[in-house]
Amino acid sequence: MALNIGPEKDLSEGGEVQNIDAPQLRLFVMALFFVFGGITSLNDVIIPKLKELFTLNYAQAMLVQFCFFTAYAVIGIPGAWLVKRVGYMRGAVAGLLTMMAGCLLFIPASRTATYGVFLLALFVLASGVVIVQVVANPLISLLGKPETSHSRLTFAQAFNSLGTTVFPWFGSILILGGLAKLSASALTGAELDTYRSAESQAIVHGYLGLAAVLAIVAAAVWMFRNALPREQHEESTGLAGLDLLKRPRFGFGALCIFLYVGAEVAIGSLIVNYLRQEHVMALQEQSAGKMISLYWGGAMVGRFIGSALLRVVSPGKVLAAVALGAIALVAVSVSTTGEMSGYSLLAVGLMNSIMFPTIFSLACEKLGARAADGSGIINVAIFGGAVIPLATGLIADATGSLATSLLVPALCYAVIAGFGWYARKPAAG
Repeated sequence: MALNIGPEKDLSEGGEVQNIDAPQLRLFVMALFFVFGGITSLNDVIIPKLKELFTLNYAQAMLVQFCFFTAYAVIGIPGAWLVKRVGYMRGAVAGLLTMMAGCLLFIPASRTATYGVFLLALFVLASGVVIVQVVANPLISLLGKPETSHSRLTFAQAFNSLGTTVFPWFGSILILGGLAKLSASALTGAELDTYRSAESQAIVHGYLGLAAVLAIVAAAVWMFRNALPREQHEESTGLAGLDLLKRPRFGFGALCIFLYVGAEVAIGSLIVNYLRQEHVMALQEQSAGKMISLYWGGAMVGRFIGSALLRVVSPGKVLAAVALGAIALVAVSVSTTGEMSGYSLLAVGLMNSIMFPTIFSLACEKLGARAADGSGIINVAIFGGAVIPLATGLIADATGSLATSLLVPALCYAVIAGFGWYARKPAAG
């Protein structure tokens, strides 16, 4: 299953790669987007589960996202170095195997019934996700014409959203569907440890299934390990490529990735608890968990639509418009009650749809052979998924209001709208 690459082109040029059997390679890249997207969205399901098992407040529960997304800050730049060292395809395999190791760590986490071990497992799992993402984002951008990179990356991100739509639905059935009649808050000592271990088995079974899938995908990608024999990467001219932040467009874009991921994750993490409130939709835990799929499903639909829209409309203007739309929907949600409040918050997912790929491609325009460096820095910026949700949780605890805490993601969207307007024109060469 080899791919043929002629001598005329290589990935370092940032141009159209004409001599690669692109459909086959793109299929595997789409699969990578699907897998790491789905795994990331499962955090939204296990947060309410762990919150109940370990009787956590909102800030403590958000440590799930903090540990997961801290991996982006720790692994982003080393991940880019690894990819430059071993190549895109071998780098993808390394990331998939690391993800598999993280899934397997849920076994000792359950047996010890220790929250800290669950957090460690999530960190290792996320480390693998980071490496895979360092590969996937620049690779899909380079497999085609530079002028359609916004559209192509948005289309690929739609498969990421397909994963984030499918995984929470089944995860809510498997993980949230088996809650016992007891409550962890009513137990102590050995009984509490036994309860936590038994109830966390649902989490273990889910992640063991994921480990098996990851092993299969890793084996498939390994077959393509020599697909890009002429692949080249430019060495960093600054500390791990951080000199790229001196470019205003790239630096502003990296900040917006930080804010966007933080806003998206913060809202997704609160959906179950938000929809369970009496004045919103008063749903049971499993029913609220299934609604997460609507949030991420909106992003999926929007990305398919956006991949076509971005071919004819300025990406920067589209980005500014959807960011303002997200702010409007949050405002509607916090100022209304019932289904209007719930569905308007879920609809923010539709506004999120094109944000990540559009910010990424706008920020990374004209990087050429520095694409891996840029992807590594962007992945560090995804650390916003650790910081913004934690800040949101702290405000929720301090004010006793989930609605008030949504001011944090709303402010993030305001900055993103500014970047969209700033980057509405093509980058200078």
